[in-house]
Amino acid sequence: MLGFLVRLLPFWVREPLLILVGTVFGVRILYLALVDDAGWVAAAIGAVFLLGTALRVRVVVHALRARRHPAPAPSTDGAGDAGDRGVAADAKVTAPATPQPEAAPAARRPAEKEPNAWGQAALAIGLFAVIGAAFWFQDRLPTPGGDDAAPEAATCRHDEDAKLPGAYRTTPGAVTGEDLCRALNLPALPGLLGTPTETATYASGTDNTAPLTDRKVAQPEARIEFDTYTVELSATYNKLTVDQYQGLTAYGNETDVKELTVLGRPALLTSDHMMKIQIDLGSGGGSGGPVEQGPLARTLTVAFDAQDRGGSYDFTVWSESGALPEDRAVISIAEEVLPRIAHGTE
Repeated sequence: MLGFLVRLLPFWVREPLLILVGTVFGVRILYLALVDDAGWVAAAIGAVFLLGTALRVRVVVHALRARRHPAPAPSTDGAGDAGDRGVAADAKVTAPATPQPEAAPAARRPAEKEPNAWGQAALAIGLFAVIGAAFWFQDRLPTPGGDDAAPEAATCRHDEDAKLPGAYRTTPGAVTGEDLCRALNLPALPGLLGTPTETATYASGTDNTAPLTDRKVAQPEARIEFDTYTVELSATYNKLTVDQYQGLTAYGNETDVKELTVLGRPALLTSDHMMKIQIDLGSGGGSGGPVEQGPLARTLTVAFDAQDRGGSYDFTVWSESGALPEDRAVISIAEEVLPRIAHGTE
């Protein structure tokens, strides 16, 4: 179909267009063959393109020469010109001169204006340039929803039909997992973690209760996952203070314990390993593998208030590779997120 349309173009449009296309493709394919090691097949194809282009250039050159120097028109008097001259001479001698009516002047035809070859060639080149520019910009302009579009960050998932546990209704001011997720899922969170080019791949909030409390202590949780790090935030509405928790760290597995203050509130930095649980979903009827030690996590525990009257927020950061961000990054996350919890997330 494309070849048929090209053949319909005038000569002075078609030929320059094919010359330009052949030159571009031939040079490009030869470049790939020589520089990118595309192989001798690509080199042969490029050479064929350039050879065909050279032949078309020769045809155009001959056509231009023919237009500039047209051949003289052949004579129409025939081969008996000399004999006719003799007969005409005898006729002048023997026959009296008779007046001949004057021939009517031939009607002048308006000279047909021939197309400008150079103008058509320039038009063809301009048309090809416009088409090439359109394809070039089409490949580079961002398209909504296209394959090259930047992935959108995950939004917080929350089961709206789930019934809120009674511990939340009996705890004044208790936030939900959705509240924590909205507060934590900041656009600036990847930059605070030191990975500004990443976007959240998963975000959720759950309305849990603290273990071993008979579902009487509210403990909402939020989780944001990136390619490098995972960030978790929980709020525990119990009577345990940060100072009391620091005393318990001596009996636990927490390491690298640091006391500090975050936004005027007592805080504690600790490190501990996550738990790794494997669940068998196959048809073998097995219950899965044993609980294993997971990667190391860094947790910042911050009291609800400056007086440390009980209850705390836990910011936990970890990665599958075991790498951890600097402590300053975890503290910066808490400083950005805590005001959003206290004053709402809207």
